[in-house]
Amino acid sequence: MVPCVGALVHDRAGRLLLVRRRNDPGRGLWSVPGGRVEPGETVAAAVEREVLEETGLRVRAGAEVGRVRIDSGPVVYEVTDLACSLVDDDASPVAGDDAADVLFADARTLAGLPCTPGLVATLGGWGVLPG
Repeated sequence: MVPCVGALVHDRAGRLLLVRRRNDPGRGLWSVPGGRVEPGETVAAAVEREVLEETGLRVRAGAEVGRVRIDSGPVVYEVTDLACSLVDDDASPVAGDDAADVLFADARTLAGLPCTPGLVATLGGWGVLPG
């Protein structure tokens, strides 16, 4: 079991921050920014670090929204998803680290993207899909 985090970041327009994954699992698919929790790191610190590394944006970690398990063959990832707020509402995301691309997606854009399995259903169940 590998502890991981995911960031649920909305901009002022209600759009959701997404990254296109550069690596497996889910290479080429869109998902929320996130990754592994490093030893000794809190989930809040991990999510803030991952968003910065993948998008160049600084966020402040908030409450836990939910958890998912991703079975990737020999490894199972346990992902804690946190609501995050942007530190600078005017900053623009730039793909970095494990992200091949990054964007803020509204509902229409999200509907046209190839996303990681279960992403849209899970986020819909949690009530955090973009407006």
